[in-house]
Amino acid sequence: MDLGEMRETYGLGELLESQVDADPVVQFQTWLEQARQAGLAEPNAMVLATADDNGRPSARTVLLKRLDERGFVFYTNQQSRKAEDLAANPHCALVFPWHAMERQVRVEGTVTKLPTDEVDEYFASRPRGSQLGAWASQQSQPVESREELDLQYASYERQWPEGTEIATPYFWGGYLVAPEAFEFWQGRTGRLHDRLAYRRTNSSWVLSRLQP
Repeated sequence: MDLGEMRETYGLGELLESQVDADPVVQFQTWLEQARQAGLAEPNAMVLATADDNGRPSARTVLLKRLDERGFVFYTNQQSRKAEDLAANPHCALVFPWHAMERQVRVEGTVTKLPTDEVDEYFASRPRGSQLGAWASQQSQPVESREELDLQYASYERQWPEGTEIATPYFWGGYLVAPEAFEFWQGRTGRLHDRLAYRRTNSSWVLSRLQP
């Protein structure tokens, strides 16, 4: 396999200043809905990049579960590596890679924990299997085998039989990413891609074009 020969020619669309909303959150919602309507698999999947207190980065894919005027919301085990990073350094970057549409959105922002009532409300809405899985997994910690993990899951199935209400794990929670910067990327021919960036200044957003 010659990786140097693997390339695509972009040209599905364009991204001009006259085409975008003055509010990047509104513009993101528009693109997210277009990705959903286009049938992209899990259009709410986003790469979450964090760094620890020594500046060592790590990245992984998580799911965006809410977007409102405050920002982007996701949920996770608060004993995981990402949670440890965010406790030490409450800043992160998000990437939405919508390759099939030759689009990408980058977001940078500050992170805070969600209040317990919001976390409990969302946890109660999750499928039962996902609720049990949250209890069974000590995320990011080593486990002896897959069988051991399955045994942990089975023990919580016995603790909460079908039809019983499953409590929110004490170690599970949600995070809000308050955006400070956005970049909307649209692939173009000749690698002269469109890149429109928004940066917050006081209470408004400033739009600029970046060279590809």
